[in-house]
Parts: sequence; structure tokens; C-alpha cells
Amino acid sequence: MPSPAPAPRFAAIIVAAGSGTRAGQAIPKQYVRWRGKPVLRHSVEHLLEAGADRIVIAIAPDAKDLAREATAGLENIMFVEGGATRRASVASGLEALALDPPEAVLIHDAARPCVPLAVVERVLSALEHHAGAIPALPLVDTIARTQNGVMTGQEDRSTLARVQTPQGFRFAEILAAHRAWDSETQPTDDAQVLRHSGGEVAIVEGSQRLAKLTFAEDFAMQAPPVRTGTGFDVHRLADGEELWLGGLKIDHDQGLAGHSDADVALHALVDAVLGAIGNGDIGTHFPPSDERWKGARSSQFLAHAVSLASEAGYRIGNLDLTIICEAPKIGPHKDAMRETIAEIAGVQADAISVKATTTERLGFTGRGEGIAAQAVATLIREDF
Repeated sequence: MPSPAPAPRFAAIIVAAGSGTRAGQAIPKQYVRWRGKPVLRHSVEHLLEAGADRIVIAIAPDAKDLAREATAGLENIMFVEGGATRRASVASGLEALALDPPEAVLIHDAARPCVPLAVVERVLSALEHHAGAIPALPLVDTIARTQNGVMTGQEDRSTLARVQTPQGFRFAEILAAHRAWDSETQPTDDAQVLRHSGGEVAIVEGSQRLAKLTFAEDFAMQAPPVRTGTGFDVHRLADGEELWLGGLKIDHDQGLAGHSDADVALHALVDAVLGAIGNGDIGTHFPPSDERWKGARSSQFLAHAVSLASEAGYRIGNLDLTIICEAPKIGPHKDAMRETIAEIAGVQADAISVKATTTERLGFTGRGEGIAAQAVATLIREDF
């Protein structure tokens, strides 16, 4: 079998000159941190890894510092000043590359941070037979025509597709197409520019991973669908104290000592929930130095942690608690603890697990000096 044709030498242009106001962020969305790094940096890194020998980034005139910070440490990067329209920004990038023209160029939107290598390979491969190639996905919903708020008809979705980037082109042909553009209508992508000049554009399979970040909820939806946190706490047993455990007051000859009610089980759960959303620990939110929490019920600590999780866009999936002690016996109280914790957390009781174990008379819990608890919290994104 003949070996496949080598991929053309290619460069990339990333369009990052927009204001991104619809994303509702304090700075343009391409510079907002997403999954640990600026949105723009993700696509730059992906395209470099895919083999781009250089990348031109079209930026707004006042965004030079943000762009440099977002791409710090990366090589083969250059910036050009973007224009008033997307087409003008791309044209600036093409002219910069024309000084040392590549065989092909990929043109990509900064708002699409994930760039699967397989899509890049499909686009470049299609350029062997076509002047341009674009990734696209089929439409699965009914497409309605509307007017004045009512449906007037529908489109045949089998003839339509959702167009994505990066779009690939033979460099000389897309450069010529942009230079020849004479329409007052602004194109929404570069495939339209090439077709306007008579070039043929191939369709290749796109990817759901190429989702575009447009609105504020898009950033929230990109958070992990499931997060997990762990918690561990210890309190000593002391005479003259009430014993609060798992939200219940339990009759016992000793109680747990602490600034609040010292409910070691709920404290472990609080830390587990806070850990899952990366928001400190129980001491961060309820420091023992604060007199407001002296003798306070730990149920309000757990309720607060759950509310913080909700603000972060997560709900309780399940809570798994293990209480470690020689006495009192936990078995008779398990079901009541589950019901109490479920009520505090706002979930069904079957989402709560309460277990108990001993240390076979070993250590401080084995000697009856204190009680320990460990917990695991699983949080699920609200829209998942």
C-alpha cells in the first residue's frame, strides 16, 4: 500500500480580538482562566502540539498584556492587532504569515479551547484535494423557521450542519480570497470568504469537544460534572460535656470537648463538602477563636457548606461517613443520624451512609479517650 501523503507544513491563526461581553466575565473571555489556565492558552498549546510551526494571534489593541500573560513561556507565537471585524482580524494574520508563507493555515476561534488532534488531521488531510476544509457536526434538533414569535416552517436538517473551527485552507488561496473580498456583508467564517472567490470547501467530521464558550453558563458547564472531597476530624471525650454525634444528642457518660458542640461526625462531613469545592475547611469558615461559634450546633456548619456547594453550582450526590470509637454503640443511632444529616444536606436519606468501626482497643479511640470520624462527599454539578 502507498504511504499516506505527508501533512502540509502549516501555521495557525487564532482570532482573539473580540470583547467577549456575552460571557459575563470581568475580562474578555479568551483570557479568563478555564480548567486551570487562560482559555486562549488551551488552543495555542493544542495547535503547537498538533504541529503548527508558528501561530499568529489577532488581539485587541488594549489586550497586549493579557495576551502575553496568557501565552507566557510558549514559543513560535506572534501577535497582530485585530481589526474591527473578524474578517479584518484574520486578514491581518494572513498578511503577517505572507512574509514567509506556509503551505496551509488553520484559522481558529480562541473561544474554542479544546482542539482534538484527530480533527486537525482530518482538516489537513482534506486539503490534499480541496482548497479549504471545515469541521462540522450534523444537526439533531428540528430546525424551525420563525417570524414574529411563531413558527412559519422548518428546514431539512439533513442538508445542514454546525460549522466549527479550526478551518483549514491552502494558504495562497485563502490569502487571495481575503485580498479580493469586496462584499459589504461581513462573513461569519473564512469558509464563506473562500467560497465567495470560487474555492471549494470540504466538510470533515468535527467534535463535540470543540464546543464554543459564549455565555456565562458555558463557563459553569465546563466545570467537572462530579467532584469528591474527604474530611477527617477528632475530638477528645471529657466529663461534663454533652455528646453530639451525627446531629443527634446521645446519652453517654462523657461528651466531646470543643469550641462548638464538637460533633466530630458533622465536622468531618463539613470538611468533605468544602474540600470537594476547594473552599477551605471548617476552621476557615468557623474559627474556634470566634466567640460566635462557642457552643454552636454543627448542623449550621454543614448547612453552610452545602449552601456554598450550591453557590458553586453543585448539589450533594452522596455523603459517606465512618465514625471510629469504642463507645457509645453507633448501630442503634445510624438510621436517625442518616435522617438528620439528610435533612441538613437537603437530600434523601438513601444518599447518606453512616458506618461505625473500632480500632480493636488500639490508639486513643481504642482507649476511649476520644472519637474520630472520616467522611467522603460526592458532589454533582447542578445541570448534570
